[in-house]
Amino acid sequence: MTLRLDLTLDCADAERLAPFWKLALGYEDEPPPAPFATRAEWAASFGEPEEDEGGGAWLRDPSGAGPRLVLLDVPEPKTAKNRLHIDVRVGSTAWADITAKADELVGAGGRVLATFDGHHVVMADPEGNEFCVAS
Repeated sequence: MTLRLDLTLDCADAERLAPFWKLALGYEDEPPPAPFATRAEWAASFGEPEEDEGGGAWLRDPSGAGPRLVLLDVPEPKTAKNRLHIDVRVGSTAWADITAKADELVGAGGRVLATFDGHHVVMADPEGNEFCVAS
């Protein structure tokens, strides 16, 4: 049996955060599982929840190489540093490529938390989830 790794990121607004992570990772929306035409139809197949559990976004690497990233709305706010974070690897050892990607993500709502010249940039997404941009 082959196992796959998915990453799930709790957030306040998955629909708002999904475009940021699609840009950061070069990912796309993952279609709902067959035979469902929409994610809402898929979710409805589990029956009526007792209370609204919030929304979500399912993102995938178009090449199929990377793990799926699932963004799930949760009611509680982020209160501490992530125990697991994502490294966005630019595929180049050139510092200019690393900083260009970081600048692109700042333009999309991210922010720089720390810079380790020549090596990596520590960033936060628009909801404050930490990640790094590196070679």
